[in-house]
Amino acid sequence: MTFDQLFQIAGTTAMTGWVMLLVLPRWPSVIIALRYGIVGALSVTYAVLIMLFFFGIEGGGFNSIAEVRALFLSDGGLLAGWIHYLAFDLFVGIWIARKADQVGMSRLLQAPILLATFMFGPVGLLMYLASRATLFAAPSTART
Repeated sequence: MTFDQLFQIAGTTAMTGWVMLLVLPRWPSVIIALRYGIVGALSVTYAVLIMLFFFGIEGGGFNSIAEVRALFLSDGGLLAGWIHYLAFDLFVGIWIARKADQVGMSRLLQAPILLATFMFGPVGLLMYLASRATLFAAPSTART
C-alpha cells in the first residue's frame, strides 16, 4: 500500500466518523464505534507508522523547529503526523459532543463547533469551552 492510498483511507475513515458524529443519534453503540472503531483504527495506524518511520528520520526530533521540520519532510513522518491530527481532532469532537449533550446544548449549536473542531482542532475546542462557560454555565447560588 502506498502513502497516498493510506492517506486516502485515513481521510475517508475520519470523515466517516465526523459524519456519524454529526448526523447519527449518540447512542452508546455509536459512541463506541466512533471511539474504539474509528479513532482506535486511526491510532493503531499512527502507532505503526511511528514505529516504522519516526526513529529512522535523520535529524528528526522535537527539540527544535528544524528537527520537527525534518520529521515532516519524510512521507512516512508526514502521514503519521496527519493521522495524529485526524485521530485527536475526532476524539476531541466526540468529547465535545458528549459533554454538550450532557448540558443540553442543541445539535444546531454543536454543528459549527464540531465543524471548527474538524477543520481547525483547537479553535473548535475553544468555541465549545467559551460557549459552555457563557451559555451553559451552572447558575451560581447567591447567599442572602
